[in-house]
Amino acid sequence: MTQPLPPPSLTPQFCFNTVALRDFLRISRGATDDSITQNLNALIQPSTAGFDPSSTSTRIPRGPRSKTISSPSCRNFKNQVLFPSWQVRSDVLNYCASVATSPDPEDPESVLRQAESERDRERVVDERLDPYSARFFPREARTERLATIIRQERGVENIIRARSWGLVMERCGEDWRDWEEALNEWRKGREKSQ
Repeated sequence: MTQPLPPPSLTPQFCFNTVALRDFLRISRGATDDSITQNLNALIQPSTAGFDPSSTSTRIPRGPRSKTISSPSCRNFKNQVLFPSWQVRSDVLNYCASVATSPDPEDPESVLRQAESERDRERVVDERLDPYSARFFPREARTERLATIIRQERGVENIIRARSWGLVMERCGEDWRDWEEALNEWRKGREKSQ
């Protein structure tokens, strides 16, 4: 069974380094969610009677449910791998979202943006001569760029979690309404044990 990635050290520099942020999310998703089928297949107990060579002579289409996995194995996978991985990614995204909404006194481009804004105010625009002269695209602050990336990554995270949870539901045969409720239930159980 794969283990969730350890959380990175959370600093504003980590968040503003969007390559490192996205690499962490990509690697974490690859370790658990992208390989969820393999992880779930690894939980199935091998046959106790041994291999039957005649079982390969005919192909039987898979029904709506493939082999269900035992409840203890599923529960361990969810509690020790899936939910901790999701929680680490949630913690990273929440921290970086707070960085994106905080003032950024160390923004290296703030002086440049102020100068561009000043030049834009002084500019005279005659749209009859050049209809495109009114276009002005100010530079985004790095906190705004980070906020956009966080919104995108949260959308990706929701899609990936829904897909992974669907596979877990199909293979484990348990009856949870949705992944958010299951994750919140896990969080509550974890808080009680701490």
